[in-house]
Amino acid sequence: MLIDEIRAFLKDYFEVLQTQDMDLFDRVFHKDCVLYSQQDDALVVRPFAAYRSMVQGRQSPASKGAPRAEQVLLVDFLSPTMAVVKVRLRLFDNIMEDHLNLMKHEGRWMIYAKHFYRVGSA
Repeated sequence: MLIDEIRAFLKDYFEVLQTQDMDLFDRVFHKDCVLYSQQDDALVVRPFAAYRSMVQGRQSPASKGAPRAEQVLLVDFLSPTMAVVKVRLRLFDNIMEDHLNLMKHEGRWMIYAKHFYRVGSA
């Protein structure tokens, strides 16, 4: 069932953000993915390679003993191979809200675009 596939995918997504497992990162984010945000009137456009380098170069929340908090707020299927997912999670000391544009290609769901926003402090 599609919703079960998305739940399994999101488990991997949350795990990547906490552990920064780069092999899993490469299975979650498509190599052409771009991340977008706007915070304090500053536009952030982060291509896959830049984001991957940033994640790889920092200490993971798990290694710092940071608590986890993850919530799926919305799953909307555009088709059997396209979905939009809205999640809220704790990342370090921030509460983030992410809108993930997913596509299933070659039997696997991946993020093709991500909009993220810091909604508050943990």
